[in-house]
Amino acid sequence: MAPRQSPTILQRRFGTELRRLREAAGMSASEAAEHLGTDRTVISNVEAGRFGISEERLRRLASIYECNDPALIETLAGLTGGRKTGWWDEYRGKIPPGFLDVSALEDYAVRLRTVQIAHLPGLFHTEDHARAIFELPEPPLPRLEVELRVAHRMARQTVVAGENAIPYVGVVHEAAIRMQLGGRSIARAQLQHLLEASEWPNVTLRVIPFTAGGFPLLGDSSVLYVEAPNRHLDTVQMDSPTGAIFFDSPTQLAHFRARLDLVEQVALTAPQSKDFISTVIKEL
Repeated sequence: MAPRQSPTILQRRFGTELRRLREAAGMSASEAAEHLGTDRTVISNVEAGRFGISEERLRRLASIYECNDPALIETLAGLTGGRKTGWWDEYRGKIPPGFLDVSALEDYAVRLRTVQIAHLPGLFHTEDHARAIFELPEPPLPRLEVELRVAHRMARQTVVAGENAIPYVGVVHEAAIRMQLGGRSIARAQLQHLLEASEWPNVTLRVIPFTAGGFPLLGDSSVLYVEAPNRHLDTVQMDSPTGAIFFDSPTQLAHFRARLDLVEQVALTAPQSKDFISTVIKEL
């Protein structure tokens, strides 16, 4: 079996959880390999996401590690059998891989929570607003890549607007609400779309006004918390100048959940937030 050159985020998450189960059992990779009747490098490659394993082997490993969490085992079993293809695969090699990892996580999620300080949530961008964002880099991106990124961003939105839309809770800072990317007309249309999305039954949008002062995560421009079918597989994604950064350790996840709770406490209520957005639209 040839190793994967670029494991996806879900393949890496699968491997990470297997490593944690092995370590919790106090077992080395060599010992696990001996129990499984294979080579240590196979265990290492599986844990790094470079190799996939069958559901049968996954269940054997869970037994070897004496995992007593049936729900976790069933969730991991659903991730066996190699990489599942998704709509985002048509963009592979055309836009940064971090974009595709975010799409895969959103597709796998059962609920999303976000905090946006400088930008509006990507899942509710209009084409014109998204294009204005992707035209910001210096030096400029090639026109084809800009259009591919815009198309990818529009396709992502089915996770909250499609037939299988999932619950979404987003907190947006007033700075992002008032930023007129692309000009007043584009900004007005974008806020109108955001306001309409806030009426969807699965969507909760809340605004943090300037008057709220400081709050946790203020220094982080974008935080995405992905709730997976099993909490062990939750993942946090943050933007950085060099691309997407992912966090998945139990301590990190608890840290972000606590801070997201605190951020939501300082935000306006959903009805107040709708009124706030409506007021900004009238001012444009």
